[in-house]
Amino acid sequence: MTAPAVASISVDEISAFLFREARLLDDRQFEQWIECYREDAMYWMPAWDDNGELTTDPYSEISLIFYPNRAGIEDRVFRIRTDRSSATSLPEPRTNHHISNVEVLDRRPGEVDIRFNWLSSYFRYKTTDQYFGTSFYTLDVTGESPLITYKKVVLKNDYIHHIVDVYMV
Repeated sequence: MTAPAVASISVDEISAFLFREARLLDDRQFEQWIECYREDAMYWMPAWDDNGELTTDPYSEISLIFYPNRAGIEDRVFRIRTDRSSATSLPEPRTNHHISNVEVLDRRPGEVDIRFNWLSSYFRYKTTDQYFGTSFYTLDVTGESPLITYKKVVLKNDYIHHIVDVYMV
Protein backbone atom coordinates (compact mmCIF):
# COMPACT_ATOMS: atom_id res chain seq x y z
CA MET A 1 0.00 0.00 0.00
CA THR A 2 1.40 3.39 -0.94
CA ALA A 3 1.30 6.42 1.35
CA PRO A 4 -0.96 9.33 0.32
CA ALA A 5 0.85 11.94 -1.72
CA VAL A 6 1.90 15.16 -0.03
CA ALA A 7 -0.21 18.10 -1.23
CA SER A 8 1.26 19.51 -4.44
CA ILE A 9 -0.69 22.75 -4.83
CA SER A 10 1.55 25.60 -5.98
CA VAL A 11 2.07 28.95 -4.26
CA ASP A 12 0.49 30.58 -7.35
CA GLU A 13 -2.64 28.44 -6.93
CA ILE A 14 -2.76 29.24 -3.22
CA SER A 15 -2.35 32.96 -3.97
CA ALA A 16 -5.18 32.82 -6.52
CA PHE A 17 -7.43 31.24 -3.89
CA LEU A 18 -6.51 33.95 -1.34
CA PHE A 19 -7.09 36.72 -3.90
CA ARG A 20 -10.54 35.25 -4.67
CA GLU A 21 -11.45 35.09 -0.97
CA ALA A 22 -10.41 38.75 -0.56
CA ARG A 23 -12.36 39.82 -3.67
CA LEU A 24 -15.49 38.09 -2.38
CA LEU A 25 -15.22 40.12 0.84
CA ASP A 26 -14.56 43.37 -1.03
CA ASP A 27 -17.53 42.72 -3.33
CA ARG A 28 -19.70 41.77 -0.33
CA GLN A 29 -20.41 38.37 -1.86
CA PHE A 30 -20.60 36.78 1.57
CA GLU A 31 -22.58 33.70 0.57
CA GLN A 32 -19.87 32.76 -1.95
CA TRP A 33 -17.19 33.67 0.61
CA ILE A 34 -18.66 31.13 3.05
CA GLU A 35 -18.08 28.43 0.41
CA CYS A 36 -14.32 28.94 0.88
CA TYR A 37 -14.66 27.21 4.28
CA ARG A 38 -15.08 23.56 5.12
CA GLU A 39 -17.96 22.73 7.50
CA ASP A 40 -15.60 22.16 10.45
CA ALA A 41 -13.44 25.24 9.75
CA MET A 42 -12.31 27.30 12.73
CA TYR A 43 -12.04 31.11 12.33
CA TRP A 44 -10.05 32.79 15.10
CA MET A 45 -8.68 36.28 15.71
CA PRO A 46 -6.84 36.21 19.04
CA ALA A 47 -6.58 39.34 21.18
CA TRP A 48 -3.41 40.85 22.57
CA ASP A 49 -3.14 40.47 26.35
CA ASP A 50 -1.87 43.10 28.80
CA ASN A 51 1.71 41.87 28.33
CA GLY A 52 1.63 42.32 24.56
CA GLU A 53 1.31 38.60 23.90
CA LEU A 54 -1.37 36.95 21.77
CA THR A 55 -3.94 34.89 23.61
CA THR A 56 -3.42 31.20 22.91
CA ASP A 57 -6.73 29.49 23.67
CA PRO A 58 -9.96 30.73 22.09
CA TYR A 59 -12.00 28.57 24.46
CA SER A 60 -10.62 30.07 27.68
CA GLU A 61 -9.19 33.47 26.74
CA ILE A 62 -10.63 36.55 25.07
CA SER A 63 -10.63 36.73 21.27
CA LEU A 64 -11.52 39.54 18.90
CA ILE A 65 -13.40 37.02 16.72
CA PHE A 66 -13.95 33.31 17.27
CA TYR A 67 -16.14 30.85 15.37
CA PRO A 68 -15.41 27.19 16.15
CA ASN A 69 -16.96 26.05 12.85
CA ARG A 70 -18.57 27.30 9.64
CA ALA A 71 -22.00 27.53 11.26
CA GLY A 72 -20.70 30.50 13.29
CA ILE A 73 -19.47 32.18 10.11
CA GLU A 74 -22.84 31.54 8.44
CA ASP A 75 -24.62 33.12 11.41
CA ARG A 76 -22.35 36.17 11.17
CA VAL A 77 -23.19 36.58 7.47
CA PHE A 78 -26.90 36.22 8.28
CA ARG A 79 -26.60 39.07 10.79
CA ILE A 80 -24.71 41.24 8.30
CA ARG A 81 -27.31 40.60 5.58
CA THR A 82 -30.33 41.21 7.82
CA ASP A 83 -28.95 44.31 9.57
CA ARG A 84 -29.02 42.46 12.91
CA SER A 85 -25.66 43.87 13.86
CA SER A 86 -24.69 47.33 14.99
CA ALA A 87 -21.33 46.80 13.32
CA THR A 88 -22.94 46.65 9.89
CA SER A 89 -25.67 49.26 9.90
CA LEU A 90 -26.04 51.64 6.97
CA PRO A 91 -24.17 52.99 5.20
CA GLU A 92 -22.46 49.78 4.23
CA PRO A 93 -18.68 49.94 4.58
CA ARG A 94 -16.33 49.57 1.62
CA THR A 95 -13.19 47.47 1.86
CA ASN A 96 -10.09 46.78 -0.19
CA HIS A 97 -7.82 43.86 0.72
CA HIS A 98 -4.17 43.45 -0.25
CA ILE A 99 -2.27 40.19 0.23
CA SER A 100 1.49 39.66 0.13
CA ASN A 101 4.31 37.36 1.22
CA VAL A 102 2.37 34.12 0.74
CA GLU A 103 4.46 31.30 2.16
CA VAL A 104 3.90 27.56 2.53
CA LEU A 105 4.82 26.47 6.05
CA ASP A 106 4.04 22.76 5.83
CA ARG A 107 2.62 20.19 3.43
CA ARG A 108 0.88 17.00 4.49
CA PRO A 109 -1.28 14.56 2.58
CA GLY A 110 -4.35 16.59 1.55
CA GLU A 111 -3.40 19.69 3.61
CA VAL A 112 -1.20 22.75 3.35
CA ASP A 113 -0.35 25.23 6.12
CA ILE A 114 0.28 28.77 4.87
CA ARG A 115 0.92 32.26 6.18
CA PHE A 116 0.66 35.63 4.50
CA ASN A 117 0.59 39.31 5.31
CA TRP A 118 -2.40 41.49 4.56
CA LEU A 119 -3.48 45.09 4.57
CA SER A 120 -7.10 46.15 4.32
CA SER A 121 -8.58 49.59 3.90
CA TYR A 122 -12.02 50.21 5.35
CA PHE A 123 -14.13 53.23 4.39
CA ARG A 124 -17.26 54.33 6.26
CA TYR A 125 -18.67 57.62 7.57
CA LYS A 126 -16.28 59.69 5.40
CA THR A 127 -13.29 58.08 7.10
CA THR A 128 -10.77 55.51 5.90
CA ASP A 129 -9.08 53.19 8.39
CA GLN A 130 -6.40 50.64 7.67
CA TYR A 131 -5.90 47.29 9.31
CA PHE A 132 -2.84 45.10 8.90
CA GLY A 133 -1.63 41.76 10.06
CA THR A 134 -0.63 38.20 9.32
CA SER A 135 -2.91 35.24 8.72
CA PHE A 136 -2.26 31.54 9.15
CA TYR A 137 -4.44 29.04 7.27
CA THR A 138 -4.70 25.32 6.93
CA LEU A 139 -6.14 24.42 3.55
CA ASP A 140 -7.82 21.17 2.56
CA VAL A 141 -6.52 20.61 -0.96
CA THR A 142 -8.22 17.28 -1.70
CA GLY A 143 -10.98 18.76 -3.86
CA GLU A 144 -11.17 20.84 -7.02
CA SER A 145 -10.66 24.04 -5.03
CA PRO A 146 -8.95 24.52 -1.67
CA LEU A 147 -11.11 24.84 1.44
CA ILE A 148 -10.11 26.64 4.61
CA THR A 149 -10.12 24.33 7.64
CA TYR A 150 -8.34 26.71 10.03
CA LYS A 151 -7.94 30.49 9.88
CA LYS A 152 -6.02 32.47 12.47
CA VAL A 153 -5.95 36.22 11.86
CA VAL A 154 -3.34 38.20 13.80
CA LEU A 155 -4.46 41.84 13.76
CA LYS A 156 -1.40 43.99 14.45
CA ASN A 157 -3.06 47.39 14.88
CA ASP A 158 -2.51 48.91 18.32
CA TYR A 159 -5.81 50.74 18.31
CA ILE A 160 -9.15 49.85 16.73
CA HIS A 161 -11.57 52.75 16.31
CA HIS A 162 -14.69 50.58 16.27
CA ILE A 163 -15.86 46.97 16.20
CA VAL A 164 -13.79 44.76 13.91
CA ASP A 165 -15.66 42.34 11.65
CA VAL A 166 -14.87 39.43 9.32
CA TYR A 167 -14.96 41.55 6.15
CA MET A 168 -12.41 44.06 7.51
CA VAL A 169 -9.44 41.68 7.74
